[in-house]
Amino acid sequence: MLSLKETPYVMMHYGKNYTGNERFFGFCVDILELIARDVGFDYILDLVPDRKYGAQDPFSGEWNGMVAQLMKYKADLAVGSMTITYARESVIDFTKPFMNLGISILFKVPSSPASRLFSFMNPLAYDVWIYVLAAYFLVSFTIYIVAKLSPIEWRDKYACDKKNPIITNQFTLANSFWFTIGTLMQQGSDINPKSLSTRIVSAIWWFFTLIIIASYTANLAAFLTVERMITPIENAEDLASQTEISYGTLESGSTMTFFRDSIIETYKKMWRNMENKKSIALTSTYEEGIRRVNQGNYAFLMESTMLDYIVQRDCNLTQIGGLLDTKGYGIATPKGSPWRDKISLSILELQEKGDIQMLYDRWWKNAGDTCVRKSNNKQTKANALGLDNIGGVFVVLFVGIGVAACVAVFEFWYNYRSRKRESVYYEKEHNAIESDMTAMALSAFNFADSTDKENIGEGHTEDQYFIQTHKQPCKHVTAYCCTEPPAQRSLCGEMLDEFRYALRCRDSHRRPALKRRCPTCHLFKDVKEFMDIETRTPTYVRGSTTNDLQIHHTQVKSTIEPQTSPSPIAL
Repeated sequence: MLSLKETPYVMMHYGKNYTGNERFFGFCVDILELIARDVGFDYILDLVPDRKYGAQDPFSGEWNGMVAQLMKYKADLAVGSMTITYARESVIDFTKPFMNLGISILFKVPSSPASRLFSFMNPLAYDVWIYVLAAYFLVSFTIYIVAKLSPIEWRDKYACDKKNPIITNQFTLANSFWFTIGTLMQQGSDINPKSLSTRIVSAIWWFFTLIIIASYTANLAAFLTVERMITPIENAEDLASQTEISYGTLESGSTMTFFRDSIIETYKKMWRNMENKKSIALTSTYEEGIRRVNQGNYAFLMESTMLDYIVQRDCNLTQIGGLLDTKGYGIATPKGSPWRDKISLSILELQEKGDIQMLYDRWWKNAGDTCVRKSNNKQTKANALGLDNIGGVFVVLFVGIGVAACVAVFEFWYNYRSRKRESVYYEKEHNAIESDMTAMALSAFNFADSTDKENIGEGHTEDQYFIQTHKQPCKHVTAYCCTEPPAQRSLCGEMLDEFRYALRCRDSHRRPALKRRCPTCHLFKDVKEFMDIETRTPTYVRGSTTNDLQIHHTQVKSTIEPQTSPSPIAL
């Protein structure tokens, strides 16, 4: 009786204590022992010399392997993982199959892609991100232009001031970009379009962002919580249509014969490729094919039962696709052998009793030999997200904070430089306004009656005190006036005061820049009227009379010394 060493069908003990049939063990050896006990025969098991199952040479027509040994009647039986095929059945006999199987693809399990820092961008392709960014700029500029063209978007900035109307448009370039980014981030904006044209653009942009955000959110959950195993091939058609992954099968086996004799175009194409790369594609043993698969970028075509045994013990390997055909393993005998029918009946009996299934579970599904795979059950909880998955969000956050801080420093520096330039103008105006106010007071004093000079002199002295102590440089129309120009400090000093104010280190809640201003500031309007900012009442008008000056003096004294008695002029 002949056999071929193949795990787990026929294996050998190599110790010196094993002789004869005791050297062999395995699934087929156990089935053979049950059949021999049931039918009633003895046997001597040996290995085929050329270590081949048997295939016919397409040119010479000669057979090799166990088939050739049976054809020459050098053996009575051949047992092992020997597939029943039409070509073999034409030259030798087979019993009923003791195992059903088919051809499948053995491939290495693709390694899960390493988690990237910016994995949150994976739900959308890079070109989609670019298109979204381009759409953002396009819509922002469109809203800006449309708002400028629409008269409805123009509004009076100060509706109550009818004398000096200031017409503005809320959609400045900066506000246009802020409006679109607020909508894209689903946060809204305090800017609302009023004209029909801007509302149409806004509505289309809102619809666009709704679809983009919904698609991104749905795909993000799948990308971050579900572990995907992406295989480059899914079936034999994918394997035949690509050239990056090599593939092959066992030489002189039934699988090779299946592809060589197939009339299906896909399998014919695969056979031509294997024939052209015969040294790489075909292997002499299953072990060699499995080794190539483990090395990567190679697919091995083999019987499903053998593949199942390998996959159960090596979690780095997996089966791709389904079965390419359906066939079975049988015990081979020479043509006309009287043992065929007896062995076939015994096989049917063993199948009905479940003995063969028990042997299959023993050799294939032994808990001590199988590896533990990750469960793909739908009820399995989603994997927890780590920093590798969403760490890019923190990077974006910290970069945004850094950019905002840099912009804040730049704004502070720009405001600091602007105030410094304005202070030069205030200082030049200071002397001119001081002399003008002094001349006004002296003119009123000189034109007064001589009988009132004593009283006026007293008021004039106080007025001069007010002018000297409250004279303030003013900028035309809107500039605030102070007795002295604001003290210019270094940029670091200004920033330190701002931080102190933010931390409430000072008693007052007024900002540092305001504390350095004079407590009572005034506004010159058209350089005609001197207005008190607090009360908005006129204090002095150029060319006023002595009585006007007395009224002004009374108001000033009441402001400066509210607890003192009224002045003689007021009485």
